[in-house]
Amino acid sequence: MFRGRAEKKVVEAGYDPARLPPGQYLTEKWPVLHAGSVASYPADLAGWDLRVWGEVETPLTLTWAQLNELPTVEVTQDIHCVTRWSRFDTTFAGVPWSSLRELAGQKPSARFAVAHAEAGFTANVPVEFLEREGAMLATHADGKPLGEEHGWPLRLVIPGKYFWKSAKWLRGIELLDRDQPGFWERYGYHNDADPWQEQRYGF
Repeated sequence: MFRGRAEKKVVEAGYDPARLPPGQYLTEKWPVLHAGSVASYPADLAGWDLRVWGEVETPLTLTWAQLNELPTVEVTQDIHCVTRWSRFDTTFAGVPWSSLRELAGQKPSARFAVAHAEAGFTANVPVEFLEREGAMLATHADGKPLGEEHGWPLRLVIPGKYFWKSAKWLRGIELLDRDQPGFWERYGYHNDADPWQEQRYGF
């Protein structure tokens, strides 16, 4: 039995309707949504860096070249936006958290992670979500470098959460021993952001 028109379209497109969270619709496009303007960098990324700090033994600051020396992974997965669109089979490639975790020496006290992006944007997740299959600091999507509007040169990818948790234009990961609401969470969005539970808003 279909949940409605959205699920019917998923079946007609040849997909398993169980892949579509409640309240979502399938799109082949990749809508562009973000707070603030698109970040701009020089083509060679001179001066760009990524920080890892907080509950770690060795705080890191990596240049673009140093980041690209780390091992990479590629995972195909579905993404779900809180604005109700879902896009199936998006392939991301980038650096898994495990590489940075080892370099920085993540402490046992690190229970939460806050992604820090351009324009003061932040997004928070339990640190365990950084370890999930498909989680990464992505440099590529669908075989190409990220487009500027999708977070070039680096965005976080957090499977199992609405896509606002996958912060664009990533510049740092801060590990904390306590939770700290991010940008959208402070505006009333749900802290947990589970698309299967329709955790869109906190009120």
